[in-house]
Amino acid sequence: MAFINLFRGMVIGASIIVPGLSGGTMALVLGIYDQLIMEINGFLSKNWRNHLGFLIPLGLGMVASVFLLAGLLDWLFLYYPKQTSFAFQGLVLGVVPYLFVKSNAKVNFKQLHYGLLMMGLLLTASMIFVQDTNITVISDPDFLTYLQLFFAGVVGSIALILPGLSGSLVLIVLGAYHTILNAVNTRDFLILAVVSLGMGTGIVLTSRLIKYCLLNYQHATYAVVIGLVIGSGIVIFPGWPVGVMDLITSMVSFLIGFGIAFIFGQFEARKLQRTKVI
Repeated sequence: MAFINLFRGMVIGASIIVPGLSGGTMALVLGIYDQLIMEINGFLSKNWRNHLGFLIPLGLGMVASVFLLAGLLDWLFLYYPKQTSFAFQGLVLGVVPYLFVKSNAKVNFKQLHYGLLMMGLLLTASMIFVQDTNITVISDPDFLTYLQLFFAGVVGSIALILPGLSGSLVLIVLGAYHTILNAVNTRDFLILAVVSLGMGTGIVLTSRLIKYCLLNYQHATYAVVIGLVIGSGIVIFPGWPVGVMDLITSMVSFLIGFGIAFIFGQFEARKLQRTKVI
């Protein structure tokens, strides 16, 4: 189980550093989003030791992925930008059918829920207008800059744990993305520690809110989540390839990504059905 969670953490970690992708979305693809929220909240209780077996390998996988896969993702986006983007888009959109099944939308969704779905979709899709114009890298920050980086970590972690919202895009908006990415590459552990502290604070606050929403407004919460996920699929659309071969390979990449997420979703849907029967 620890090895599986280590792998899951690496998948989630890889999504963190890709603008347009969300760690929460990847947790949905892997079928562990609800469990992740409950485990984080459980870690903050008096029985916190019971949740370390899930969270430690997941966290180690995320950290390892950020450091080990950053170079690979940079290479893929440099030499195969369309194919890589379409593969990630397929991963994101491939989880949508499972979300409709999990929420039992045909039965539970009313007009209000579809309105919330559209709100979530438009909120995430509006991120398509974010332009990465601030490429300033701060390598010698002062106290005020550290406070700004802490705040960026808090806000970025909210997007990290909320499906559909990209933490990387939020950090771009806040002007902190390139500074943090440079800190990862140069092993500036002081900057990384400040950002991590902010992220930890944001994760605690956000996980409590999402747990409350899941327990008290489950259908409305999933309506918003579905909208956020569909919207994020729009955000990472890279545009149509120009050449025929690029178009074919991009479509194949999309189908592979979609198929992987869809298969994961079908597996989780069957587990859900077995649980209901039991």
